[in-house]
Amino acid sequence: MTPVPPARELSDLAAVRAALARGRAVVLPNPAPLTCVVAATRPDAVNTAKQRPAEQAVALWAHHPRTLDALTERLDLGPHALRLARRLLAEEHLTVLAPVRRPEAPPWLAPATRDGWTLLFGARWQPLAGLLDAFPVLYVSSANRTGHDPAPGPAEALAMFPPAVPVLRSPVADGSGTHDRSDSSGEPRAATTTVRLHPDGRLDLHRHGAQDRAFADPEQYLAQLRTGPGR
Repeated sequence: MTPVPPARELSDLAAVRAALARGRAVVLPNPAPLTCVVAATRPDAVNTAKQRPAEQAVALWAHHPRTLDALTERLDLGPHALRLARRLLAEEHLTVLAPVRRPEAPPWLAPATRDGWTLLFGARWQPLAGLLDAFPVLYVSSANRTGHDPAPGPAEALAMFPPAVPVLRSPVADGSGTHDRSDSSGEPRAATTTVRLHPDGRLDLHRHGAQDRAFADPEQYLAQLRTGPGR
C-alpha cells in the first residue's frame, strides 16, 4: 500500500524568512480587504510560483524607507507627485504605476518596469514588519496561479500553491491559519486597486480593486485620493 503523505501545513515566520533568504517565493497574508500576495527576492521566482513566463513584469514591493528613497531619483515625478506617491503606497496601500526618468531602469527596478512605467506595491502590514524589513527589495504579485482568483487567505493559498511555495500562517489568526474571506463590511477580499500617477500628479484608475469598489464613479475615488481622507 502506498503511504499517504502528511497533510501540508502553514509555515511560521522562521520558515518563510529562510525561504526568502534562499530566493524562493512565499505567500504572505494581508489584512482585510486585501488578498494574499506571492513575494520573492527574485522576480522569476514570483512568476514561476504563479505558473507564468519567468520574464513577465512584476511589482516592486516599495515597503522599506530605503527603497522609497532610492526610487525618488528614479521616478519622473515632481515634488507634489512624489509626496502623493508616498502617501498612495504607505497609507492607501495601493499599487501605483509611476513614470521613470530614464529608458533603462537599474537592475533592481527593471523587473517592475515596462515602456517607461514602473509598477510599485505599497501595502505594509505591521505584523509582518519584522519579516519585511529583512528584505528591502522584494518583488510581488497577487497570490494566484494562472486561471485562478487571488487567494483571500492562507488556507486558500495553501490549496492553490505547491509545497515548494511556503504559505505564512496569519499572524493574527486563531491558530488554525484561517482567514475570513470578507472584510468587516461583508465585501469579499480583492487585490489592490492600481492607479497610474503622472509626472504632474494627475491620477488615472488603471485597475479596479479592493480600495475603489465602494465608488460607483471612479472619478469620485480619484478625487478623494488627490485630497486625502477627511479633507
